[in-house]
Amino acid sequence: MMTMEEFYATGRRTVIGSLTFTAEDIVRFARDFDPQPFHLDAEEARHSLFGGLCASGWHTSAGWMQCFVRFWKDEQRRLAAEGLQAPRLGPSPGFRDLKWLKPVYAGDIVTYAVTFLESRTLASRPGWRINTILCEGENQHGEAVIRFESKVIEFV
Repeated sequence: MMTMEEFYATGRRTVIGSLTFTAEDIVRFARDFDPQPFHLDAEEARHSLFGGLCASGWHTSAGWMQCFVRFWKDEQRRLAAEGLQAPRLGPSPGFRDLKWLKPVYAGDIVTYAVTFLESRTLASRPGWRINTILCEGENQHGEAVIRFESKVIEFV
């Protein structure tokens, strides 16, 4: 089995998918996870510092994960069709520098990407690696809306 480092060149940016943030989705997510007025009510949102209904930053973050999981399933199938076994990815032990750079408004389309940054072997766990990836999203105008660095466990 090959490692992420062998499949993806350091610094290579890969688009992993897009997500449209509808007013209904924004309100549904906010109702369950971030019930602030500017995420729940379009009229109240118009009078907030955002000036309109916008997604929770957590919703924007969850959108990245939704696109990544779908991308990785497709990638596993693609590699299998080429006779290759995709690296086995496990959970993330954490992330850093999460930045919500611009509000995501109802109707915005966010395109997410991942950039492979580095990989290192874990001395305490033979066959395990920690990969560092840059996770990003930009709206339909090419404006960055989210950025964070994540670690991902890989089982070789």
